[in-house]
This record gives sequence, structure tokens and C-alpha cells, in this order.
Amino acid sequence: MLARTILVVSSSGPEDESYRGYCLEAVAACYDVVLITPAAPTWEQEFITDFEIADPDDVQALAAAGQALAERHELAGVMTWTEWYLVQTASLARQLGLPTNSPEVMEAARNKATARTLFARHGVPSAVSITARSLLEAALAAETIGYPIVLKPTDRAGSVGVIRVECAQELPRAFEFTAAGAHDGDGRVKVLVEEFLDGPEVSVECVTHRGHTTAVAVTRKTLGDPPFFEEVAHSVDGADPLLDQVAPVAAAAIKALGITDGVQHVEMRLVSGRPRLIEVNARLGGDMIGHLVHLATGVDLTRAAADIACGQAPGLTVMRPAAAAIRLLYPSISGTLTHCHLDGAFAAQAPWLERFSLQRTVGDSVVLPPDGDRFSARAGFLITTGPTAQLAQARAEEALGHLTLAVEPQLSAPAT
Repeated sequence: MLARTILVVSSSGPEDESYRGYCLEAVAACYDVVLITPAAPTWEQEFITDFEIADPDDVQALAAAGQALAERHELAGVMTWTEWYLVQTASLARQLGLPTNSPEVMEAARNKATARTLFARHGVPSAVSITARSLLEAALAAETIGYPIVLKPTDRAGSVGVIRVECAQELPRAFEFTAAGAHDGDGRVKVLVEEFLDGPEVSVECVTHRGHTTAVAVTRKTLGDPPFFEEVAHSVDGADPLLDQVAPVAAAAIKALGITDGVQHVEMRLVSGRPRLIEVNARLGGDMIGHLVHLATGVDLTRAAADIACGQAPGLTVMRPAAAAIRLLYPSISGTLTHCHLDGAFAAQAPWLERFSLQRTVGDSVVLPPDGDRFSARAGFLITTGPTAQLAQARAEEALGHLTLAVEPQLSAPAT
């Protein structure tokens, strides 16, 4: 009989319940789950059979926790959906003799500079990119590439520290913004200076098993106001005709990185109608994208990731085409949250409002970029469904009209 216990390495906190709770629920529906997490489980308890508390960034602590669980359970696989833990989880799986991509491959996927080099080597259409360790190096790189440019940390996620720069006069302040989140382990700054890819942004949600990649769905993205690249909405249409066009580029990028197994979230832009790579995330997409794909296609990407981690072939049959959309909820200004609620009468009469979730409460301070970041300032999200992405998005706009989200501005300190 095959072992049916899977080890999940996960972060902890209220955002994990809001944005990754569906992942743990999906895995627990078909496997016994044991968990390694930095803090004692709370909401996770109903989905797990055992746990160990350890900081996944502490290699020795993670190895000891994994060994302790392996001694108590017959493990079939190890997985994570947390960007920061991809390399550590691959190392743990290797130590336990379980299926995995190599830690070196996961490191290459996480490091945007290394990934750009591999894309270029394998002929994958991608942005021109130069690493800079100082403002002077960034200025020289920008002159080589030509403005506008994009600055980003080499190994962050969620668009943290990513900013568009229109001209040389804007570079010093932009470089300071990006460098704030771009220190590596030895404290040195590493910033990527990249060509700005002008065109609509999408992601391709892929499943790779034994070196063969299947593109399951395309996610269409809506970005916030420039110069930042925070995503404020996504939609997935199970019948999106763009899938056939972008699938080969996504598969080529995954192959260039050496990824042979798992679920990938491949970001790209359509420049003059042609796909150009932004990056490959060797994990489930964030912002509930895996859930949108499930609503729109019937394909459960979390279940696929778990099956692959346990050495099993995933089920990828599209059961239906439909559509789903998510709106991420932000205040218009920084300050203290005073009101945040959705009209209950409206919600009760909107069966297409699949869910509404808040991650901030009245009294919380929310700080938008450049002083803060969009994820921390996010109040929550709502998800809508429909037969087409256009209708699902229109329904999201309708729901927004019944949402009250108010902030009291922060007062500037008096001059002294």
C-alpha cells in the first residue's frame, strides 16, 4: 500500500489562512498532512495529523524537525507553497530520500539574475537584465539598456521593491527603494536593472511531471498605478485562446531552469503581441490564483503539486470551462482603517460572489508604497465567478460598489 502522508513546510500567520488555507484543505482531502511551521498551528489543526515547530530558514532545525516526523510517519513526499522555503524544502526532501527537484535548481529559479542568464543561454525570450551592486553600476546599466527601465531585487517576491524608472533623474530615489529589500545573506545589495517590457501582463499556470510541462491556464492581470508593479486584480478563463500562444514559451522557460517536477507560476508580458518572460516561480501562484484556476477549469493545482511531490502522476483533465476573478482591496491613501465591510444584503443575493475575505481590521495602520508595500496595505479580497472572464470581472466591479473601505489619513508631524 502506498504511503499517504505528506510533509508540508509552511509559514504561519493570518495571511496564510486567508491566502493559502485552500491549499492545505485541498491537500488534506487526499493525504494525511504533517506540518513544519515556525509557530504552533492554530487554524491548521483541523487539516493536519502531526506537526513540528521549526524555523525553515534554520537548516539544522528544519532537518531535525523533518527527521522527527519521518520517524513517526511513513512519508510519501515533501512540499511547500511558500516562495521563501523552496530551496530549504528541496534540501529536506533530498535528505529524506523523497522526490524533489534539486536544491540547486530551486536556487536558480529563485535568483532572478541566474534565471535571466539561463533564459538567454537557452533562447527563451526575456528582458535584457544587468546586475548592479551600487547606484553607479545601476546608472551605467540603465544607459546601456535605455530608459525606461525596471529595478527589482534579485530574490524577492510579490513585486516587493520593484519599480519603473523613466529617466536618470529618478534613478537615485528608485535605487534606494529597491535596495531596501535587496540585501542578500552577506548584507550586500544586488539589484537587477532590466528592460521595461511594454505590454499586458499575464501568468501561465503550469504543471510539470518528469520533464513534461502542461500549461493549464492563463491568468490575466491588472496592475496598480505606476511606477510600482503591484497586482490589484486577476482573472482566469478556462477557455482563454491565449493559452496556446504562451504555453510553449512557459514550457521553454521551465526547461531552461532545469525544473522537472512540480507546479509553476510563469509570469510574462505580451510585447507587440509576443510573449517575453518576466520570471518563473517554482510554486503555486499567490493571490488565490490556484483557487481561480480550480473554479475556472476544475483542475486542482494544489492536488497536482502534492501528487507530484509524492511521485504520482497528476490529474489534469479540464472538467469545465468557466471563469473566475479576484479583486484585491486597497485603501486609496495611507492611514488608519476606519471602515471595512461589504453590504450583507447584497452579498446574500449574489451567488456569484464566491468569497469575501478581510485581512485587516478597523484600527489597523495601512501604508502604501513608497513608504510601505501593497501586500501589507491590502485590506482583503473578493472573488467572483461567471461563464466568461469579462462577466466575472464586471461582477467584481459591481461588488466593489457595495464595499465600504475608508481610511483616516495620517497627520504629518508638526515642524520643529
